[in-house]
Amino acid sequence: MNATGRRQFLTQTGLSLGAMALASLSDSANAGLHFAPRARRIIYLFMHGGPSHLDLLDYKPGLRRIHGQELPPSVRGDQRLTGMTSGQKSFPVTASLFNFQRHGQGGAWISELLPHTGTIADELCIIRSLHTEAINHDPAITLLQTGHQQPGRPSFGSWLSYGLGAANRDLPAFVVLLSHGSAARPADPLHARLWEPGFLPSNHQGVALRSGGDPVLFLSNPPGVSSATRRDQLDVIAALNRRQLASHRDPEIDTRIEQYEMAFRMQTSVPDLLDTRDEGRATLQAYGPEVQRPGTFAANCLLARRLAERGVRFIQLYHRGWDQHYNLPSDLRLQCRDVDQPAAALIRDLKQRGLLDETLVVWGGEFGRTTYSQGKLERSNYGRDHHGRCFTMWLAGGGIKPGICFGATDDFGYNVVRNPVHVHDLNATLLHLLGLNHERLTFRFQGRDYRLTDVHGTLVRDILA
Repeated sequence: MNATGRRQFLTQTGLSLGAMALASLSDSANAGLHFAPRARRIIYLFMHGGPSHLDLLDYKPGLRRIHGQELPPSVRGDQRLTGMTSGQKSFPVTASLFNFQRHGQGGAWISELLPHTGTIADELCIIRSLHTEAINHDPAITLLQTGHQQPGRPSFGSWLSYGLGAANRDLPAFVVLLSHGSAARPADPLHARLWEPGFLPSNHQGVALRSGGDPVLFLSNPPGVSSATRRDQLDVIAALNRRQLASHRDPEIDTRIEQYEMAFRMQTSVPDLLDTRDEGRATLQAYGPEVQRPGTFAANCLLARRLAERGVRFIQLYHRGWDQHYNLPSDLRLQCRDVDQPAAALIRDLKQRGLLDETLVVWGGEFGRTTYSQGKLERSNYGRDHHGRCFTMWLAGGGIKPGICFGATDDFGYNVVRNPVHVHDLNATLLHLLGLNHERLTFRFQGRDYRLTDVHGTLVRDILA
């Protein structure tokens, strides 16, 4: 049988690869809620580069007594080191240059660099015992966002879109916002594949909103093309695509039809989203002086709240510039000034509007920083290398127990000593709060059932409200 004959046979019998994939999707038991959700959406404030837990949220006052002394080999153990510090002859203990104060009824220790965050301490669950195997940015971010250090798997937002679908037909289920930190360096790697759907259907891809020009490429019609003309064009294209779908049963054709329709609807919904003239003066002031400058973290936090109001499932904010291998004191001040007030304002704004209980907010990066200094330790300057053995994130809203600190590290802030939380455990818990069992949210690809948490993940019940 020649190629044409084989194709006709498979199409007529409904056994083409596309037909089987479509049947798999149609019959999947994964879509939809597995149990009652505590949250409807996630706003993920991702501090790209690895913020220093030791200088922000994991207070270690005892380090000041041994500042400059050699880190005991027993503490460092057999940890893999990056190529940036593996050749160092000395690993001097480096206490934080910054003061900490207790905040909220729970008395959480928070750095002076995050004064606004301190005012919302009673809303936060601060997890100090996160850990990861990855020691470099790309594999660490990829692991946290997709469940595997190697690229190619779906991102968290894509899994959520696949599992729950969109709540607003005029906006994507998964939206990405990017901001450059005041200390960001040109070499900061951040790849668009972090919001791609991997092997999931392409309609689950995240849509990145740009800060200049059209928020989405080709959102505006070209000169001379009216909305009515565009509508006529899409109707003709859709009719042709449906003929192809009937002939070949390829589910990606159906996806393409819907994506064209979504793009058409976004020509109205996105400009409305970005028009903040209806925001009150007090609200704008709460987010800080940069809130009306597109592309800043403050502007993106306000957009995140507006996206949450419109039912977007997963709102990912990437803020670059947290990779402080050197000049940490000065650069960390700049980064915290970018994010501290807007992040706190976002929590208060969501709560005031009755949205915090149904919105899960996550703040943190891909790993922490080392207890020892990278390079020469100076009196008022130091740097810290990547550190995956322990790091800190905070969660708020959507079913999270507020006003607590969970887990602990040793006196050096180097190893987890109580209630370890792996990145798979974190992701399993986030999915649980959205009504999804991480072991049941799967997709069959190349003969295997894949999931966000790979083959690991334990629900962290002690942080649930």
